[in-house]
Amino acid sequence: MVTGSTNIDPTYWVENHADYLNGYAMLRLRKPEIAEELVQETFLAALRARNNFSGNSSIRTWLVGILKHKIIDYFRSKRRVRPLTDYETEDRNTAEIFDQSANWKKKPKDWGADPEDAFEQKEFWTTLHRAIDALPNRMAEAYKMRELDRQSTEEICEILDITPTNLGVLLFRARTRLRDALGTEWFGIQRN
Repeated sequence: MVTGSTNIDPTYWVENHADYLNGYAMLRLRKPEIAEELVQETFLAALRARNNFSGNSSIRTWLVGILKHKIIDYFRSKRRVRPLTDYETEDRNTAEIFDQSANWKKKPKDWGADPEDAFEQKEFWTTLHRAIDALPNRMAEAYKMRELDRQSTEEICEILDITPTNLGVLLFRARTRLRDALGTEWFGIQRN
């Protein structure tokens, strides 16, 4: 496999990078047909622009960059007013758990596993992805853009057509739900 290569020969792109790009797109879009379409568009755009590839990064990094732009364009094209159900109220007061910056006010008790070990385990990732998939679409989109894609507040707000305050609420609720889901499904914490 030539993942780190700067070889711009397109005949190797699909073989060496399609699965990775498809997984990347699926994680962000949760729609197989859209993910596949955007990966194909990525390859076409790369083919058209291959003479502009500077070689300052690997082919995979370059392709992922193109795919990120395709995903952002997709979300921008889907801008619309979201139903109020995406902003549903929580059963408990999450303000007791996190501060205004979405940091823990009080660290959770020990979940019984070394976080670095759990982080590396495939089962953990499967559980995390399942928990993300269970979030409402808008909340999941915001969480993935911020935490997985590391996009700025401004970028996310522009793509989702929301205010920074709304983004803060979505991220706060997403983190709370993910913490609860991982606590129950991964760490076996029984909730009252």
